[in-house]
Amino acid sequence: MDKDRLKVLGAGIFSLLLGLGVARFAYTPLLPLMQAQAGLGVADAGWLAAINYGGYLSGALLAALIGDLVLKDRLYRLGLLLAVASTALMGLASDPLLWALSRFVAGLSSAAAMLFGTGLILNWLIRHHHRSELGIHFAGVGLGIAGCAAAVAVMQQWLDWRQQWFALTALGALLAIPAWRWLPPPDTSGVTRSGEKLEDNPPSPLFLRVFLAAYFCAGVGYVISATFIVAIVDRLPGLAGNGTLVFLALGVAAAPACIVWDLIARRSGELNALILAALLQVAGILLPLAGGLAAALAGAMLFGGTFIGMVSLVLTMAGRYYPTRPAKMMGKMTLSYGAAQILAPAITGWLAAGRAGDYAIGLYLAAAVMLLGSALLFALKAVERRGARLRVAGEFA
Repeated sequence: MDKDRLKVLGAGIFSLLLGLGVARFAYTPLLPLMQAQAGLGVADAGWLAAINYGGYLSGALLAALIGDLVLKDRLYRLGLLLAVASTALMGLASDPLLWALSRFVAGLSSAAAMLFGTGLILNWLIRHHHRSELGIHFAGVGLGIAGCAAAVAVMQQWLDWRQQWFALTALGALLAIPAWRWLPPPDTSGVTRSGEKLEDNPPSPLFLRVFLAAYFCAGVGYVISATFIVAIVDRLPGLAGNGTLVFLALGVAAAPACIVWDLIARRSGELNALILAALLQVAGILLPLAGGLAAALAGAMLFGGTFIGMVSLVLTMAGRYYPTRPAKMMGKMTLSYGAAQILAPAITGWLAAGRAGDYAIGLYLAAAVMLLGSALLFALKAVERRGARLRVAGEFA
């Protein structure tokens, strides 16, 4: 791997460690502590998660509307600053309204890392004739989840909820340095480094509509487990206090997952890889409910090993369809994914409030919606075959 590619991918990893790990996912292992020490209610916890995803959705809308690479680069860098600021605000505030503001801004910053950062990196890879695969880049998400879970597990021995947010702020400031410095300014020319013209190859409108619906289902399947798994596990019989360990296992499994799914996709094709990941994710969502720490850990690792792989595969496909403006289709896909991330936590929080704070009902909802999404991915194969037949017929007409 050449030095320039290593630095660009490193910038992506550090931006995801900050934007997704610290700014966004630190809320999950800290949720039980904030409920115990800061008076955060069950329903309010769900609403804060929903507001976070509202910020993410707003960032996705920007990504879908903006085509200028220079502006995307500026927003990526602004997102790094907002990620640090929003983490600090969680510790400075004790008012739910300020927490809500923090979660919204954190959502914006995570979208900047996930969409603007990923789009800029994919554009750089394509222009420099590297594989347009994002597995190494997306390792930052799993490392961020695992790192935050481990940090909270260690810090809770000495620090209260507020002090932990401040410690994570300091860590975030350090992560922002390579994320900022190692990503070069974007090349705005319409050709690769060797002079080849970059051309888009968009999918059919029907393919895109079904793809968006399937990705919405994936968003529901992802967000309920990712947000509430710590609280769910802590309430299961005999598992009190093990939620953070389970969340750590989830992150450890997620760290190498995208690289593995890149290899699977090379052999089976991206759609087949997506279908396999979706079905395995259903099993991962439901396993913790089987009871026992082993089932909870196995479910978390299966979930962690699939959800980020699906995201990586989908965003890689978007970049290949639109190499000149990858963040635009990424933004559209994430709008669908993000809409699910607003609705599902709020619905889960509402359902849990009626069941004495038991979030486990959400896992059944997530599994059912993921099965529907798997069926839609199967349907995409038929849509793809139909499109291929029409293209062949057009060539010979």
